[in-house]
Order: sequence, then C-alpha cells, then structure tokens
Amino acid sequence: MTEKFRNSDGYQIIKRWMESRDMEPFTFQAETWYKYSQKYSGMVVAPTGFGKTFSVFLAVVIDFMNRPDQYHSGMKLLWITPLRALAKDIAKAMTEALEDIGLDWEVDVRNGDTPKDVRARQTKKMPDVLIITPESLHLLLAQKNHPNFFKNLNCIVVDEWHELLSSKRGVMTELALSRITGYSPKLRIWGITATIGNLDQAMEVLIPYDLKKTKVVAREKKKIEIHSVFPDDVEVLPWAGHLGTKLVDKIIPIILASKTTLIFTNTRSQAEMWYQVLLTANPEFAGQLAIHHSSVDRDIRIWIEENLSSGYLKAAISTSSLDLGVDFKPVDTVIQIGSSKGIARFLQRAGRSGHSPFETSKIYFVPTHSLELIEVAALKEAVKQKQVEPREPLVLCYDVLIQYVMTLAVGTGFEEQETYRQISQTHAYREFTRDDWSWLLSFITVGGKLKNYEEYHKVVIQDGLYKVTSRRIAMLHRINIGAIVSDSMMKVKFFGGGYIGMIEEYFISKLNKNDKFVLAGRVLEVSHIKEMTVYVKNSSGKAIVPSYLGGRLPLSSYLSGFLREKLSESLNAKSSEKELIFLHPLLVSQQENSHIPNEHEFLVEKIKTREGFHLFMYPFEGRLMHEIMSALVAYRISRISPISFSMAMNDYGFELFSKLEIPVDENNIHDILSKENLIQDVLSSVNSTEMARRKFRDIAVISGMVIRNYPGQQKNNKNLQASAGLIFNVLEDYDPENLLLKQAYAEVFFQQIDEARLATAFNRIHESEIILKESNAFTPLSFPIKVDSLRQSLSSEDLSARILRLKAESMKKRMRK
Repeated sequence: MTEKFRNSDGYQIIKRWMESRDMEPFTFQAETWYKYSQKYSGMVVAPTGFGKTFSVFLAVVIDFMNRPDQYHSGMKLLWITPLRALAKDIAKAMTEALEDIGLDWEVDVRNGDTPKDVRARQTKKMPDVLIITPESLHLLLAQKNHPNFFKNLNCIVVDEWHELLSSKRGVMTELALSRITGYSPKLRIWGITATIGNLDQAMEVLIPYDLKKTKVVAREKKKIEIHSVFPDDVEVLPWAGHLGTKLVDKIIPIILASKTTLIFTNTRSQAEMWYQVLLTANPEFAGQLAIHHSSVDRDIRIWIEENLSSGYLKAAISTSSLDLGVDFKPVDTVIQIGSSKGIARFLQRAGRSGHSPFETSKIYFVPTHSLELIEVAALKEAVKQKQVEPREPLVLCYDVLIQYVMTLAVGTGFEEQETYRQISQTHAYREFTRDDWSWLLSFITVGGKLKNYEEYHKVVIQDGLYKVTSRRIAMLHRINIGAIVSDSMMKVKFFGGGYIGMIEEYFISKLNKNDKFVLAGRVLEVSHIKEMTVYVKNSSGKAIVPSYLGGRLPLSSYLSGFLREKLSESLNAKSSEKELIFLHPLLVSQQENSHIPNEHEFLVEKIKTREGFHLFMYPFEGRLMHEIMSALVAYRISRISPISFSMAMNDYGFELFSKLEIPVDENNIHDILSKENLIQDVLSSVNSTEMARRKFRDIAVISGMVIRNYPGQQKNNKNLQASAGLIFNVLEDYDPENLLLKQAYAEVFFQQIDEARLATAFNRIHESEIILKESNAFTPLSFPIKVDSLRQSLSSEDLSARILRLKAESMKKRMRK
C-alpha cells in the first residue's frame, strides 16, 4: 500500500471511523482497499467473523470518496448473495456503517421476501447498493428497461461464492455477469469466499474476463474447538438415528451454559423432531427456543433472525438456512446433530459461533450412532491438515441457458452475435459451439424438431432482436425463473386465518383428515385441503414429523478419505484421540469377529443368519455412491449365478441380501470388484434411461419445456413427471441429438453416478488387499446397515422390537463362539 493511498481522504475517513469503534483494519482488508483503488478485480478469502464484507464494501466506499467524479447516480454496488437471511444481515451492517461515516447512500435488499411496493420503488429509482439473490437478479434482467439499472454500476460482489460455484445458481450468476459487464465497461468484479480446495479455478470461473485480477488471502486464522458429546456407554452393535435424542440430557447443560446456541441438523424433519425433543425434556425452553428452515413462514424466520441478533433467544434449531455468513453476535456455541457430510460444511457451521475475530468458534458434535464419533476424529485431522473440499463448477447446463436467453427475450430482447460472444466468455459455456447456439435459437423460436407443438414457439425476431411478444408467455416465464426444483410446496394455514409455512405435497398426500403433523414446532391437525393449501388447527399429542424429498446429503470424498484413515488407526494402542479411546470396545469387537481394514485393505463380510445370506462391503464413499456400487456388484454376481437381491446402504458401506447363498469367494471376489469395464457394467446394472428420465423432469422445468408455476397454483410432482416423461419419450424417438436430452444423460453420469469418483474408488480397491471374512452374526460395521434395510419395511415400534431381537441373537452367537 502506497503512502499516497494511506493519506487519501477516503482511507483517512474510514480509518478514523474504525478507530472510533476501537477497531483497526486487518491486513487483508487494507490490501483489498488498495487493490480495488488500483482497478483490480479479485477474490477475498478470509475466516468467518473477520470482516470479509467490509473488505470489499469499504473498498468501494473509499474509492467513491477519493474519486467522486467517477461515480454517478443510481446503483453503484451490486451485491449478490445466495441466502435471504444473509442479505438482511449484510444490509443492516452496511447501513449502520454508512450512517456512522456520514454517507447518504441507500442500501436495499431485493429477493423473494421483498414486498411488491418496495420492488416497484426500486425499479423506478435503484438504490446506491442493492443486495440481491441470483434469481431476483435474473428477474431484473427480464424487465424492459433493465440496462438503465446497471449503466452506472461500478462493482459487482458475489458473496459466499463457494456455495454458488458448484450449482446451477452459480451458472445463473455467471450468465448475469456476462450481460451486465456489457453495460458498464468500468465494472470491477469481486468474489468473497471461505477456503476451498480449488481457489484459482473459483476465481477464474467468476472472473473469466480480461481484467486485472488478484487474490487477497487473509493471514489470520480462526481458532476452532471441536467437542464430542459422548453417550454413557458405547454400543458394540450401533444403529443409526436413535442415539442422538437419547443424548438430550447432555445437550441441555451445554445450551444452558451458553449465551445463545445454534443447533444444526441436515434435514427439516430432523429440525422439527429436535425442537419437540428439547421442549419435552426442558419445558422452560418455551419461548426461548425457535426453529428455522426454508419451509417456515418468512415473518417467523425474520422474527427468529432478529431475536438471535438481540440475544433474546436461548437457542435455535436450523438446517442450512442459517449456514452462511450470518452474524449473530450472541451465538457462542454451535451443536451439530449427526454427520455434517463434509469438512467445509462443518467448518462453516462452526464459524457461526464466536463470530468476532478473536473469539474461538466452539462446536459440539452429537452422534446419532456410535460410529459417527470416528467422523469427529476425521474432522479434527482434516482441520489440523487444513484440508477442505474443492467445489467443482458446472458446465454446459443447457436448461439454465435456455431460461436465461428467454429472460433476455422477455426483457429488452437480444441480438444474436453479441449475446453468443457474451455467453461463450463464461466458464460454463466456453465449449458452447456455434452449432449449439443455432440449435438453441431454433428451439426457442420454433421448438426445434418439436415445431409442430405451438407452445414451444415462444420467441419472435423483430428488427434483428429475439423477443417475446406474448404477454402470457412473458408472465409465465417470470414466475418460473430459478434453478432450484423441489417437490410441489403447499401452503399451511390455520382454518381461521394465519399462515404457518410450506409443506411438500408428497408428504401431505399421505395424510387424512384429523391426522396430526409437526411444522414450525407446532402440532397441527389437518382440517381440509383446498387446491394448494392445507387448512389446519392447533392440536397436541403425538404427531408425524414431516419427511422431505432431497434430504440426503452426499458424504464428500475428502471426508470419506479421512474416515478410512482414522478407522485404520483405530486400534493403535497409543492413540490419544478421545473418540477412538471411547469406541475401543466396539472396535475390538469388530476386529475379533471380523476385521478392521487399514488404508491399504478393503473389507468384505459374508454373514449367514436364519433369515438368509448377507454380503457387506465397506468403501466409505457415502450413501449415494454406495447405491451405484451395490447395483454394480449385484449385477456382476448375477452373471456368475442368477440371483436376486435386496439392497441397503449407509455412508460407510452397503449390504446385498438374498434367501439364496451368495456365490462370492476368494476365487471370484477380485473379478467382482474389478475396475475393468466399469462404466459399461454400471450402465448394465442401473436403468440409466430411467435415471435420465427423472433428471429430465428438472431440466424440463428449468428450461421451460414444462411449466410448473401458474398464477395462484402449482403443478404437482406427479403431473410434472408425467408431462416431462412424455416429452422425454418423444425426444428419445424423434430428436436424440436434442441438447436437453443429452444434458439429462450427462447429469446422470457426472453427478448421480459420479463417474470420476466411482473410477477413483475402484482404482483404490484394485490397489488394496481384499479381506474376505465370514461370520454367523452381525458385526459392529454391518449392524447399522442391516437396521437401515429394516426401516424400509417396518413401523417404528416393530423396528425397535426387531433390533433388540437381532442384537440379542448376535450377542448369543458371539458368546458361543
């Protein structure tokens, strides 16, 4: 930083303001301010709570005060954020700073929660700083006068870029930036991110343009304390799901000893369940405990966020809706219920506590079964080695691109050559060819090979511009903008008035009148259903906790690697790790009755019970990967002998079960686990066409081939799948080169099957020694998988009785042994 910059008016004003608050800039903040003054774009990487927001925001403020002639009326700073809760928090911090500094800039938020009158006011006169989500930004691009919004824009900031990077919302962001950069040649682009494993690539994806670029990485490190919540006794035969709630008496003292606690779960159903469990265990929490997730009504969420900030709430239970960057200063403790599934997600959640720079982030891990304690040891090792997963950017998402060009056509219209140039500049579409562009233009104007279907004739060419002239098409497009496709959501209202939240249609479809369910921490009784609204009344007593589609997070490959490493070390007599010491009886039992694989071994167990024959394998690659691997292994075994299987899996391994003896032995196990002909055998073992058909539903919705949202109503999942399925069949038969059809198969291979990770896993198995063990009783590793398979067919009461019987039988067989 030069002396001239230090002595500049802008820098001195900010310095005095910070001094008045007993603050001084961190090195990375001052570096960002200086780099911005030198016309750089770039990426800021810093720990949670160290002021990443002020690094770029104040850079723009300082630059404005030093060069006011280069700033004009209207929007000066566009701040893109992935979360609504994050937007509100950022706006508050910025407004307070501007008021203290004495700068009369207006800061405003625009997202799905913004009232219509506020959006209308913004459209007439944009604020100086606009904080927006990717979806709302595309809705701005769909307005006729949208170039005027951005003509005086000086800077775009993309906050929490690591969260957007590997999603279709990230692709939406890339496309929006490609357009806006054309309106303002002086524009600078900055990303703000937590640490990720592919930082250079992350910056190149966000800023692929010919701009001066720099990375600003904070030298400061955040201290994190990771604590395990241990049960009183270790279960030698553990099973998933039951242990967590049994630890409630150990969790309550942690909450009581803290100012404010955030309790993270991975699913909305878990959040609802824990709310009830904590209130039942400690009724004094009533009024001090809240529940926050995306299905809870907006006003309730805002109330929770405000009362977390004020310290009124003692604890809040949340899903990922409070994962990112939200600064609740009273929060000094975080509790993670069950596996976080990834290192980055765990660190992100830990960072919600001790949010100021010199506080220590404190997180407690509550296992839902004993084996998850190995994950704590793995997480501690990952933090020690400073290892965090990379976020892989998506490419050639034709559905998002079609939606985007339709957005432009609904707005001012677009010119063919310049728009192609802008699109092909982005990382996501740098391989997008002229032929692909010609196909897309044909598709949006006449439906491509679907030209006989008039509903696909959406865009017309007028005066060299591609435009939507139909008001109905434009209206339907606007209300369907977005890249998140979930199950149809139904409103939940009290019969006498009052909105509670949203619930997925597939769950409600299983309920009858007078059935009870839980939402937003309340026990509700179904009164009646009309159109897309469930009318309810308050109730009490036993109720069903809603299940939600898409609740299964994949275990990251980085975390699975550390899990295998810790399991390999688990019998080390010199281990000082509390988790491994606690699990010693379980691990000894696994070793005595089977084997604990080291990093260079792969364990296969054959277990015979009176029910039949069980084959267990333990890749430690996560549930989603095990779905593919189990189907592949079953297919290869069926080529040896025709045999049918039922399958079950968890994050650690999978089971194949048959009434017939499974023909696996030392002579053929290497062939069954061979890395040869991997993809061919996968395609034979799974119905890739059916998988692609299901992927195509989301692609059809995002691209607008199937309309989900209509004014006042929403198509349900069943109708969407049927409509998309018909189109899929037509394309398969008559237009096999359709880019959306190709995308469906590509998503199956690269996302659902995850071809690269699958190949890596089988290469590792190929290089390992395969350990084949036989037993007549379930082992500590196999038992939780067996329980998961029983869950699919038994009620909770029957399941508990069956588990106790299985445990008793297994222990009796061991005693005989």
